[in-house]
Amino acid sequence: MKYVELGKTGEKVPAIGFGTWKLGNEGIDAIKRSIELGANLIDTAEMYGNEAIVGRAIKGTNAFIATKVSPHHLHYEDVIKACNRSMQLLGIKQIDLYQIHWPNPAIPIKETMKAMEKLVDDGKIRYIGVSNFSLNELKEAQSAMSKYDIVSNQVEYNIMVRGIEDDLLPFCRKENITVIAYSPLARGEIFKEKKVYELLNELASKYGKSIAQISLNYLIAEGGVVAIPKASIIKHVEENVGAADFTISKEDMMKIRHFL
Repeated sequence: MKYVELGKTGEKVPAIGFGTWKLGNEGIDAIKRSIELGANLIDTAEMYGNEAIVGRAIKGTNAFIATKVSPHHLHYEDVIKACNRSMQLLGIKQIDLYQIHWPNPAIPIKETMKAMEKLVDDGKIRYIGVSNFSLNELKEAQSAMSKYDIVSNQVEYNIMVRGIEDDLLPFCRKENITVIAYSPLARGEIFKEKKVYELLNELASKYGKSIAQISLNYLIAEGGVVAIPKASIIKHVEENVGAADFTISKEDMMKIRHFL
């Protein structure tokens, strides 16, 4: 497994993690296998409604747990209560990475970040992250911090959705903010778009890998990015983890970047 530093924390996390959006009880064995293989960053959210299921899957493991507070719970007291609920559902005493799921312009970001920093002080969370924050929203959130860093921004990023490469990703790399890429396989669209499929299939044959592995490797190749594909069966977990054990040439990286 390839590992990357989470923000400026010195904490090493796997470049391939595990996303749990819309995952139910059928995913428990897949989560366990992912952790066994070193892809132990397990991402969930208050809004997913499956923190209790994730909690059962991670019990007794060395999972690195990332969850998110709903955008409807960003007032100070609501953040604290939401964190306590998530810890109880997950069956843990500390959340590794607590993220704001979506920005909420109706609630001052300073109020939210004050609560997030209080949670670090109280030992309930280790690190603070955000999710679905634009470049300007991320900068505003950074300015609202008084003593801790924002270590990550979780956004949609895949071969077919690459808008962050223009500004957000370069900024995050410059600031040492880890990008966590959700929907890294474009919800299966990479297999449906003829032009995309043909290019990825050509590269898959060249490297002896699958189309999914080429797609994931592209995202993590240049550092600063963690991809969190979802899988409900062990075969797909093992395939996803295998995306981190090879290197795509610079020429082929550019071919993907300019062709698609």
